[in-house]
Amino acid sequence: MKRFWDIAAAVAAPDGNGFSVMLDGRPVRLPGGAPLAVARLPLAEAIAAEWQAAGGAKGGEMSFADVPLTRLVGTAQERIAPDPTPTVDAIAKYAETDLLCYRADDSRLAAEQAEQWGPLLDWAALHLDAPLRVTVGLMPVAQDRQALATLRRAVAAHAPVALSALGVLVPGLGSMVLGLAVSRGRLTGEAAHALATLDERFQERFWGVDAEAVARRTRMAAEIALAERLLVLAG
Repeated sequence: MKRFWDIAAAVAAPDGNGFSVMLDGRPVRLPGGAPLAVARLPLAEAIAAEWQAAGGAKGGEMSFADVPLTRLVGTAQERIAPDPTPTVDAIAKYAETDLLCYRADDSRLAAEQAEQWGPLLDWAALHLDAPLRVTVGLMPVAQDRQALATLRRAVAAHAPVALSALGVLVPGLGSMVLGLAVSRGRLTGEAAHALATLDERFQERFWGVDAEAVARRTRMAAEIALAERLLVLAG
């Protein structure tokens, strides 16, 4: 669509409860019609900055790909906040088949997995009170119900905006543990992405680089960085 505004700015909400983003004095509205609203000024300013950059100048072409923070915040406000339970359930489901619990048959790769993934599983056991079982191969391993319930509570403790970010992190990484490690500051998004792609990068050392796989990893790295940024801004 064509850019129809000159100035995007973050402003305090009229009722003093949070902040909104104005385009030439008119509020950014979500698809459902409600004005976008966030609790913290840094997040509002970051959203305003992406609208200020979108399209370059008034009359320029822009798409909603140019305002990714708006997309995630809009999801939080319109879809998650009214009833977080479905989102919490969907994210928590990943704990049942967490990537870090599945080790390779190849002893060389398994050794790297144990070295790099083991500390995160130890962290989950010690700091989240959620010890997870490890297996070899791809056959599912049943996890302790109490550990799964504990991880679900850890997810449910997130506010809607943070849940929106976690909804990108956990599926993208294939790991509840890695997603929570990012949300709690145990790992950077970049470090979590490196751990999540350990298997792919190991195979590339022997079979060469697959351009499609690299492109996919690059896209996912960008999504993870965006989710991490949202967590920081909303924190």
